[in-house]
Amino acid sequence: MDDRLANLTWLRTFETAARLLNFTETGRELGLTQTAVSLHIRSLEARLGSQLFYRNARHLELTEIGQAYALTVRQALGDISLSTRRLFGAEQAQTLTVRVPVSTSALWLAHLLPEFSKAHPEINIRLVSNIWAEPEPRDEVDADVEIRLGRGDWEDVTAVQLSEETIVPVGSAAAAKPGDIAALLQGPHIHILGYEDHWARYFAAHDLTYMDQHARFSVDTTVAALQLVAGGGGYATVLTRFAWLAISTGMPLAIAGPEMPFQQSHYLIRRHGRKPLRPEVQLFEAWLAECFTGAPDRFGGEG
Repeated sequence: MDDRLANLTWLRTFETAARLLNFTETGRELGLTQTAVSLHIRSLEARLGSQLFYRNARHLELTEIGQAYALTVRQALGDISLSTRRLFGAEQAQTLTVRVPVSTSALWLAHLLPEFSKAHPEINIRLVSNIWAEPEPRDEVDADVEIRLGRGDWEDVTAVQLSEETIVPVGSAAAAKPGDIAALLQGPHIHILGYEDHWARYFAAHDLTYMDQHARFSVDTTVAALQLVAGGGGYATVLTRFAWLAISTGMPLAIAGPEMPFQQSHYLIRRHGRKPLRPEVQLFEAWLAECFTGAPDRFGGEG
């Protein structure tokens, strides 16, 4: 047995600190002092011989090896808890409520959930979608897992980044001419509300001036935009992961130009004052993080 195998208490403290990125909040969740949390982390780092956190003046940040280890520890702790429940307690189906932006839900996550259910049939998923990044108060659902797409600067929550995103232009499979940016400039173009500047930014990145007289449609979701594109309604700029999955599942679409960095990312949202995460939530979030860090074109596109 590896003599560096860490104390289980230290691992639990590390997993919580990796989620919250705050030793004070970690102590509050675990019922420990901030000093005890810091001691657990230092002891774990000494045992492993590696630094797990960058301790900046105002916040914590996981090192690269710390990020990788956090996923493994979260998965392992979740497996231990679920196995204990199966073997020593009455097994009951657990239901997770997952709140996700509607396009992320319909165009990406819904296609992946069968993978999770196959691995964890004892966990049921209730998927709740919202159109805008921050749901209206009347739409609030007490979600176990919440994902938002944005810049991570929401008030009263802690946002844990899941992804680095890019966007690509897509056209119908019959009309798209991949790589011909000048032809793409002629449109017609589809605008997605809230992202109307994407076309101007995309063409500016290729030293072209965009005039929005070629904008034929404006829609409120990427789902609607892709349906319009597939029907021959024009071109749209969408997240690369959405485009590849749509193409791989048979929509008559084609990538019409090179990808471009997107200024927003997907984030896990931690609401302040929330209860400690249940084991099944830890499992789901670890799985989710692995899905997001995988290649956006995992469904059949070329890298």
